[in-house]
Amino acid sequence: MDSSKSLLALALLATSTIAATVTITGAYAADKQSHLVSASDINWGYLNPLRGDKSPGAADLWGDRTKNTATGMLVRFKKGFSSPPHIHNISYRGVVIDGLMHNDDPSAEKMWLPTGSFWTQPAGENHITAADGQTNLIYLEIDSGPYLVQPSSEHFDNGERPINQHSSNMVWLAPTDATAVNQSNAQVTYLWGSTKIGEMGGAMIKLPAKFDGELKVTADEFRTVVIAGELDYQSKEQPSINLKPGSYVSSNGEFSHQLQTEVATTLYIRTNGSFNLNSK
Repeated sequence: MDSSKSLLALALLATSTIAATVTITGAYAADKQSHLVSASDINWGYLNPLRGDKSPGAADLWGDRTKNTATGMLVRFKKGFSSPPHIHNISYRGVVIDGLMHNDDPSAEKMWLPTGSFWTQPAGENHITAADGQTNLIYLEIDSGPYLVQPSSEHFDNGERPINQHSSNMVWLAPTDATAVNQSNAQVTYLWGSTKIGEMGGAMIKLPAKFDGELKVTADEFRTVVIAGELDYQSKEQPSINLKPGSYVSSNGEFSHQLQTEVATTLYIRTNGSFNLNSK
């Protein structure tokens, strides 16, 4: 084998090894309607493996960020992390789970986003990302891939404009304002996309402490991530399990998710169908 072929074989081996480091274990079977990943079962890899421990940690919850497919992942940052100016080849959206995050133009003043905040990053736009909490964790979502980091010299304008929405600026809708929640103390806020059946969109639901009820879903695609608080979860396919922030559940078709809380809990939802929250 000549040297060029040897290098190619090594590169392919490295790629497969990297992919293996970010696998996750979850309650899943091909014939099931639902899929669950507990935050305690996540095996972490690196967002940029070439930088090793200088890179943020990353783990795909669903999809595969190295391929041309939609993906949802967790990304964690050390305190004091600050990236050099860079761009991405694709747009992404982020929800802060823990810590304080900043994502903006390189010259912008720091605006630290706490838990429950939301931002979007258009493809091609020059920016930096920084973290200032003792621990920092986000849920990052893309509609296509692969997810790549590229030099700012390659910047371009894809026509989108970024959003930085601090958690204190969220507009929460009560049951009198939104049909998705039928529980007096639950609230919903819509973040992106559409609420029409068949069109993808994102929202967050805030459950009160001591909630006991169900989230009834009819959707080809339904995905939810615990953002804050914690959840006692069960379904016809899953015995009761406690889910901490960063945990993930998905379903397809008509499905009932049983939810209980001891403390106020926030869930991020991605779906192209309908969901309805009811208390017992």
